[in-house]
Order: sequence, then C-alpha cells, then structure tokens
Amino acid sequence: MSGYVELHCHTCYSLLDGASRPEALLDRAQALGMSALAITDNNALYGAVEFWSAAQERGLHAVIGAEVHLADDDQGEGGRLVLLVENREGYANLCRLISAAQLAGAKGNARLTLEQLTPHTGGLIVLTGGYRGRVNRLLLAGQSHEAAAWLRTLQRLAPPGNLYVELQHHLHRHDHLLLPDLAELAAALGLPVVATNGVHYAERWQHRLYDLLLAIDRNLTLDEARPHLLPNSEYYLKGPEEMAALLGAYPEALANTERIAARCRVDLNLRSDALPPTPHDGEAPAAQLERLCREALPRLYPHERGAAERQLAHELQVIAQTRLAGYFITVWDIVSYAREQGIQVRGRGSAANSIVAYLLGITNVDPLANDLLFERFLSAESRVMPDIDLDFNASRREEVLQYVYAKYGEDHVGMVCNYVTYRQRSAVRDVGKALGFPPDLIDHLAKAQGGLGSYHHGDVGHPLMAHVSGETWGQFLALYEQIQGLPRHLSIHVGGMVITRRPLVELVPLERATMPGRVVVQWNKDSLEEAGLIKFDLLSLGTFGVLDECLATIERRHGRRIDLDRLPLDDPRLYAILQRADTVGLFQVESRAQQQALVKMRPRTFNDIVIEVAIIRPGPLLGNMVHPFFRRRMGQEPVTYLHPLLEPILQETLGVIVFQEQVIRIAMAMGRFTPGEADLLRRAMSHQRSHERMAALQQQFVQGALSQGVSLEVAEQVFAQLSGFAAYGFCKSHAASFAKTTYDTLYLRAYYPAEYYCALLNNQPMGFYAPRVLVRDALRHQVKVRPVDVNRSDYDCTLEGDAIRLGLRYVDGLGEAQAERVLAARARGAFASLADFCRRTRLPRRLIEQLIMARGFEAWGVEPRRLVWELGRLRYQADELPLPLPPDGVELAAMDEAERLLQEYGATGVAADGHLLELYRASLDRQGVLSSPMLTAARQGATVRVAGMVITRQAPPTAKGFVFVTLEDEWGLINVIIRPDVFQGQRVVWRTSLVLLVQGQVQHANGYCNIQAEKGWVLR
Repeated sequence: MSGYVELHCHTCYSLLDGASRPEALLDRAQALGMSALAITDNNALYGAVEFWSAAQERGLHAVIGAEVHLADDDQGEGGRLVLLVENREGYANLCRLISAAQLAGAKGNARLTLEQLTPHTGGLIVLTGGYRGRVNRLLLAGQSHEAAAWLRTLQRLAPPGNLYVELQHHLHRHDHLLLPDLAELAAALGLPVVATNGVHYAERWQHRLYDLLLAIDRNLTLDEARPHLLPNSEYYLKGPEEMAALLGAYPEALANTERIAARCRVDLNLRSDALPPTPHDGEAPAAQLERLCREALPRLYPHERGAAERQLAHELQVIAQTRLAGYFITVWDIVSYAREQGIQVRGRGSAANSIVAYLLGITNVDPLANDLLFERFLSAESRVMPDIDLDFNASRREEVLQYVYAKYGEDHVGMVCNYVTYRQRSAVRDVGKALGFPPDLIDHLAKAQGGLGSYHHGDVGHPLMAHVSGETWGQFLALYEQIQGLPRHLSIHVGGMVITRRPLVELVPLERATMPGRVVVQWNKDSLEEAGLIKFDLLSLGTFGVLDECLATIERRHGRRIDLDRLPLDDPRLYAILQRADTVGLFQVESRAQQQALVKMRPRTFNDIVIEVAIIRPGPLLGNMVHPFFRRRMGQEPVTYLHPLLEPILQETLGVIVFQEQVIRIAMAMGRFTPGEADLLRRAMSHQRSHERMAALQQQFVQGALSQGVSLEVAEQVFAQLSGFAAYGFCKSHAASFAKTTYDTLYLRAYYPAEYYCALLNNQPMGFYAPRVLVRDALRHQVKVRPVDVNRSDYDCTLEGDAIRLGLRYVDGLGEAQAERVLAARARGAFASLADFCRRTRLPRRLIEQLIMARGFEAWGVEPRRLVWELGRLRYQADELPLPLPPDGVELAAMDEAERLLQEYGATGVAADGHLLELYRASLDRQGVLSSPMLTAARQGATVRVAGMVITRQAPPTAKGFVFVTLEDEWGLINVIIRPDVFQGQRVVWRTSLVLLVQGQVQHANGYCNIQAEKGWVLR
C-alpha cells in the first residue's frame, strides 16, 4: 500500500482546465507507487472510459467521479463539489446529475442546484471541493459560521458517512492557516477529512501549458489572464512522500484516500444494460429475426440455397450467443421506415459481411457471391459491439432521425459526440493569440500549415516575425507541440446515435449540442464501443440524393422504375467506360489518382472495382501495397506467395494483402486462431499497440504456424507482413458496398445521362469537381445545358427534352427564399419585360443585375448591357413600385463573347455553353500550346505547353512534396505533376492562379498522359 492515492484529478477532458491525458496521469501515478487514481473532470465523464480502460491495462484501480459546479445562491458563488462513484447506483446518479447540470443552463455553463442534487446522492461519496470549494472560500473570507452552515447542508444531502472535508496544501500564503480551521470545523461536525491535491497536470513542468489553456478558455492573452491563473505550479500529481511532507499533520486525511478508493468499485462495461429496445412487441427478437431472414431467402437465393442456409444458420447462432437479435431488428426497423418513405438507404462497412444484414435489406452486397467474411463483422468471442453504418439521402436524413426519436423516445436516444482536438492550424491560432502575436502573423502561420504551403518552424525570415522576440518564439514552438491532440471542445458526430433499453441518462451523461434541439452523449464512438453501448451510424451521403432524384425523374419521364439492387453487374459497356477513366461525376472513382488506377487496372469484373476502391487510399499507399499490386496486375512482376497456405486467401489480390478480411483469414489458416481471436489480432494491430500484447499474439501465431509445418522464418515473415498491413488494410465489405454505389452511378450516367447530370447539379456541393466542370462533362456526353431563364427555370435544374435548364439556385446570392418570390410571381403569368419583372418580384436591384448577367432575360433578345442600363433608370424606391422611364436615346455597345462569358461565370459559377479557354485559343494556337486531345499524340518526353482553368490542386501527404494540378480546357482535363523544387520556386503561381499556362514534359504511362511541369505562368 502506498499510503496515499489522488482522488481529485482533472485530465485534459476538463476541456481547457486540465493539461494531461488520462494515460499520462496513470503512468505518473504508477511511477509514484499509487494503487489507484481518480478522474474528476468538470461536469463531465468525457474521459472516463478511456481512463478506466487505461487503468485496467496498467493494473491500477480506477475511481470514477466528477467535479460539479453548483449554481449561485443569494450568498454568492455556489462553489464546487467532487462526487466519487461508490457503486452502480452512484454511477447512475452521477450521470443523472451531470446531465441535469448540463441541460439546465446554457451550453458551456453547467450548474447544479441543491434541489437537483438532493434526490440523487445515493452511492456517491462527496468531497467538499478543495480550493474551489465553497467551504474553503468562506473560511478564507472569515465567515466560519456560514462555512459550518454549508457543511451541515451537505451533511443532510450526502448519504451517512459519505461526506469528506478536503484538505489541500499548495503552498499558498494562507494554506497554513486554512488547514487547521478546516480540520477543526470538520471535527466539530463529526466529519472525516481527506487529503487531495486538486491535480490539473501530471508533472510540474506542464503548468505553463495549463496556464495557456486557461487563457484560451477566457479568450485572453497570457498577460491579460494573469489575475485568473493559479498562483504557482503546485497542482501536479504528487506522490505519497510529497503529500506526507505537506499534510503529515493529518495522517487520517492521507489514510482516508485509500479507504475511499477501496469503496469505489464500478465497472464501465455496460453491455448488459445497453441493448436497444425491441421495436415490435409480441414476438421474441430472435424468432422475428429468423422469420424475416427465411422469408427473404427464396427471393435473394432462388437457386442452390444450401450455402446460404448454412451461412444463415451459423450467423443466427452467433447472434443468439451475443444476444444481438434486438440490435438487428432495430436496424431493420430504421431501414424499413426509410424505404417506406422512398428514402435511399444502404448499409455499408463490415455489416456487408453478414448474410443476415443482406437478407434484411440492410446491405445490398451478397456476402457469398463476394466471398466476404462474417467474422470481420461479428464473432461469438467479440468484445466490442458490431458496427452497421447506414447511409441515407443527405436531404432526407433528418426525417429518419426524427423517426428514431419518436419511435424509441428521447430518454433512450442520443447523438454521439466528437472531441474536437488541437491540430496544426487551430494550435497556431490559439497559442499565437494567447502569446499576443499580431493577427497578421497568426494568419500567416496558420495558413502555412499543411496542404500546399507547408510551413517549417525553423523558417523565421518572414517580415512579420520582427514583432516576436526569440524567447517568445521559443515558447510558441514548445506550447504548439504540447497542445497537439488535446481536446478543445465538443462537436456532434456526423450521424452516430445511441439507442438503449435502459434510460440513456443512467448510462452516460447528456448535454446540449451547439445545434439547436440536439442532445449529445458525453462519449465519442471509441468510448461507446469500449463501454459496450451500441452505436447506430445514421449517416448522409450526397450521392444518394443524386440516385433518388435521378430514379424519380426516370420513372416520371420514361415510366420505368429501376431497382438498382437488381442490376446485372457484368455490363461490358460500363466496364469499357471505367477502362478509359471517363469517370467525372461518378462515386468514388473520379479523382485523378483513381482515374490513373483504373487505366492500369482495366477492370473487367465487379470484384475489380472492389479492389480499386480499396487500394487507392492513403493507407495502402503508406503500406506499400499499391505499386506491387499494379506491377503484378500489368504482368511486370510475377505473382508469388510466401507459403502455399496463403494462395487461396491472396489469389484475388495477386499475393498482396489489401483487405482486413485477409488478415483475419491468414491468422485463422496459418496461425490457427479462432475467428474471434483473429479479429482481436486485427484490432490489436490496427489500433494503438501494446508491445506486450503484440509479443503474445506473435508467439501464438508462430506456434500455430509451426504446428502445420511452416518454417519459423516464413511464420515470422508472414506475421511481420500482417503487422505492417493491418493498420492500412481496407475492409472488403466496405469496399464492396462503395463499389456497388460506384456501379449504380456508372449505370445511370451511361444510360440516362441527362437525368443523371441534372440530379448531380441539383445536389451540389459534393464529389470532387465544381459544377462548372460537371457542366462541361455533361456537354462532352452530348447533354445540352441551357442558361438560367426567369420564365423557364425552377429553383432546381430541370430537363427540357434531353437538355438541362439551369435552375435559379445557381444565381449567386439569390437564395431559395428570393427564388421562391420569382416562382410565385411567375405562377400568375410569364414576365413580359424588365419593369414587369421588377414590379412583380420586388427583388433587390443587385439580385436583378445578377439575373441579367446569368442570362436570365436572354430569351427577350435584349442586349444585357441595355438591361443593366434600364435597371439603373428604373425608379426603384422601397415604398414605390418600380416604373419605367421614357427612352433616353442612349446607344450602348453590345457585350462581346468574352464579356458575356465572364459575366455568366461571375453570376453563376458555370457557363451553360462556351469555355473560358475559347477566349485564349487563337493566341494559344499561335504559341504552339497544345489542347487536351492533342496530348495523346505527343511524343514521350517531349517538352510541350498546355493551358487551362485550374479545377483541382492536391498535395497528399503520401506524395513526398509533389503537387498535382488538374487543368481543364474546352475539350477535357490535363493532369500536371509539379516536383517539390519546381513548386517552391513558383509557389504563388501554383497556389493562386485560376488560369495557368504550363510548360513541361509529356509522360505517357498505361494509356494515361501527365505533364511533368518545368514552369508555370498566370494566363491573362
């Protein structure tokens, strides 16, 4: 026994009131010989699960608690109390109390009243709050009678024997006087005392970071925040010897720390309490699940059902063992509701490995046909809950969320939170502001972080640096590094929801989200998973809005209802499109890197698309998967396997590990792991690794391999490969789900291009390219695009025959409400003149001018400059109707094509016909500048010049400083590669130019052409 453990400890999850991560505090406690440590963050249990799990790994006892802020009363500030959880009742009460405090007041100002506290103190040990507690402040103010009265109030609230008076000694000038008074008052009231240090950071040196966080919290510089900072650096985690030296006069207070810790026993594995409610009463979930699956079998497996029957029986057995039938029924219920409402929904992720999910209609990828592995999703040995991601039409996801709230009740439903942590730019801005850096310098430093302008800390030659001393710059660099990764505030998860059978407020605290009307749980997805709560990911995918709209338009125009799930996956026309990388506007395969991969891959089967979707990602590139795979695919190197056992598993990916499922299968086949053990191996490799755990898993794998006659050398090589690839491998079922959506968009664009591009333009922003690029691609696919017209355009883009009419949504600044005024006025008859339009819509003059420039009045045959002139002459007061004036006889020059095109770009961001490069083409031809079609005939290595509008700039972290720019001319796209030295030499040109002239060398590879840039110019 150490003789002392810390029971009042803030982690970084006190959000700018703690400077150390839970793991760092636990490591420090372990080094100091403590047997236990408490977490007591401000009005929160954000870090409780992380703390509890890390304590278990270290063999330390975790005490769960929180410091709660009391509401002010008529005597002043309410002060703080520390509440420690003694048992499960206490844990539920603490969750309720934190939720009450968070939900009662404004966000960020949680306050708990005594009335809220009174009925919920069972199972809680109450500490008086130390230097922030009310009793300390009253005694320091000389109000001993009020301090005694306050303690009597707390005695009535706390369970008998569960109130302790905190003794702290931070070497403040009044501490030596305050401590005897506190001890004497506690003795007079028969209350025990307990020693704490009110910890805010693990080690003394971190006090500078803590001061910085307090300054950031108050939106002050460090100099301005001085009055609010703690007076010294004594608030670090101290060991038994240091605490004995400070509080040795109160041995009982030190001894009570371990006694309290021994009483506080709570397990945060909440799986048994967290199962979702069953949506349909009267039928047991397991029976309902089996019935629904068996009803779907004949439809989805009309022939040769033996394999499907066997897989279904296996999965139902595992689901029964894990007691998750209700979970599947809940997901099925949500999906069924969406489909009934005509909302596009698809399950993806590891759920696509399950035949149960497929039969329920949750996923649309056949796991048997695609050789998917159920154990990647769920096994009888799984310690964590399965994860089903549901993607919905982005514009209608809110309907689904409201259904869930209504169906299961607000007491049982909450949104998942995210912890927004410091990254490069946010760290620069907050640290720089706290240190008093000039705003211009902060902006320069922040914008230089990452992307196309990576900023090196050693580069201090910028003129703005004259405002910062060398010492201050050194402080900035140190604090910038220390603050990285610390949580700053909460945000709402993009779509994660928790649904529980037991009231959610008893399992995890709730608080308000910044979004009005939303409540979030205080745990992120990782903590929820670790605690055993089931998260439902109800996500949105913009592409599904495109699919829904396109399918509805096809049915309305052609009378054909297309079931995307019934499309044949072997259409040669579609694979030919992929092979020539004609993929602008398609899901997942439209980026430059994906297009170049498609040309190398030359996909011929659906599984080829699955592999391509999985492999063109940062992880596989970092894991050195991509180049070996494509060399083998193109016959440039032989396909080899380290051992014959691997061939059946890696055959589809040519001996290269690409999918997470392959890691599991190799562990099972070579290491003789059970399915559950194999998935645990994958997780151990993919997440933060424990050296001891990895060593044990390696030994188990090697022993299993040796038992099958595999040599030690090969076994260790294979394990090393697994270990290297597991962190980067992609889930095949997830890739298959995305590949199906890719195929669906490919089908619709190929056979219904007008409907597809129209829907695509109505669901922006999304995807990789701006609308102006999509418009040009539509034109390349023989789909005409017509400009905005005040007498023809709706708010959204519409179809006129096989031509797209741009919608009023594309007029910059108009907005939906103003567009509705136009449509409502037009419903009474077409607009006859500019004055008629102004009189009936009463739009602001600036918006009417935008409509003129957008070609909205072009059908009248009146020259745009004349319309602008007439608009200026209209009497247009707020309290008068706009009336025309008599002709003035002024002659105006007509706009030329260049002016018209530039005005249309400026007003809508797109050009219905024409392209900016057309204005330059005659001059470019005279200079010998090649167009995009001419590049295919250019000689390898030839030095050429090309030009175009910049449509994308990329500097991926895997590219080692190379920058990729895509240009567009009248006929197509041109890919430019810029070496790091070339980029640095012309940084401003490459980063900011909208239209570029580039000189470089032609690089032909596998039917794809790039330009290796040597120099760039702004095209004026």
